[in-house]
Amino acid sequence: MNAKTMAIVAYITWIGWIIALVTYNGDAQKPSLTRFHLRQSFGLLVAGIAFYILYFIMLNIFFILGLLFGLLGLGFVVLWIMGIINAANEQEKPLPLVGEFFDKTFTFIK
Repeated sequence: MNAKTMAIVAYITWIGWIIALVTYNGDAQKPSLTRFHLRQSFGLLVAGIAFYILYFIMLNIFFILGLLFGLLGLGFVVLWIMGIINAANEQEKPLPLVGEFFDKTFTFIK
């Protein structure tokens, strides 16, 4: 699998992320494109899980506010699509608002 394919697969659910990580770790060259998108997609995965836990808590406590909070979840979809487009275009462009944080925080992906 080439770097572009691994970068795209990293965004396709957590199973795709694991497949991309295993393939990346088995690659002797360890392409920077794949590493970058593994960090971005992992950040989206963790932030998305945290967001939806908060969403369901808010939905059960404050129904109307929970519904409004749920609209923010569309932002994760937009970021996810932007990440896939950047990976397909072979660009190491951070996601808006959170991308630089993800790249600096998830340095365990080497």
